[in-house]
Amino acid sequence: MKSLQLEIVKNDRLYMKVAEQLRKLIENDVIKPGERFPSERELAEKLGVSRPTVREAMIALELTGVIEIRSGSGIYASKAKPNQQLKLDDSGIGPFEILEIRLIVESEACALAASRITSKDLALLRQAVKDMEEEEKLPNASEKADQVFHEIIARSCQNSAIESVIGWLWTLRNESMLSTSFLERIRSEGIHPSISEHQAILTALEKRDPNAAREAMRRHIESATENAAKHFQK
Repeated sequence: MKSLQLEIVKNDRLYMKVAEQLRKLIENDVIKPGERFPSERELAEKLGVSRPTVREAMIALELTGVIEIRSGSGIYASKAKPNQQLKLDDSGIGPFEILEIRLIVESEACALAASRITSKDLALLRQAVKDMEEEEKLPNASEKADQVFHEIIARSCQNSAIESVIGWLWTLRNESMLSTSFLERIRSEGIHPSISEHQAILTALEKRDPNAAREAMRRHIESATENAAKHFQK
């Protein structure tokens, strides 16, 4: 493979800048059709960006047919040489950026909810877990009950600012083509919201234990991130 000539990425919407650089590597035959890309870690180091940013660039390239992500093998340039006129579109906030901010916000929100949650909201959470179990039985399972579960916890903080921020994060996820398309792909690969992790969050909230609630939510979102990253693993 030829030496990769990459530039440090400094501008906003980093994944689009990264995707454009990687697309040009294919166009210029630095990476030839059918050839495997360097590792995620190596690309992140050469570009001066985080690994989640590289992942989201790869999602954008996969959606436009520029690359192929082969689970268990790696990331390859498409064998059909891409049209040089192809322009990548900004498809919204990526799933890994959203998971990162959810980890920060929802973990602390869950701790606060543990000290303020009402019996009524606990009952609603139990129902949401049951709804998740029923959804998982469907051939085309959605994640509606998952969202409801997290929205109930946000509301249980009894802080309208927190509720609005978390609601906005879910809106970002649902309105982003990049995120929704990627989530559909990983669902088809068997990656779904963990009911046991949601049950652990519920148990911590039932005990009204802020520390346990924080850690249960943190473990859940970290696990969701790790599972989503499996899409890129060799």
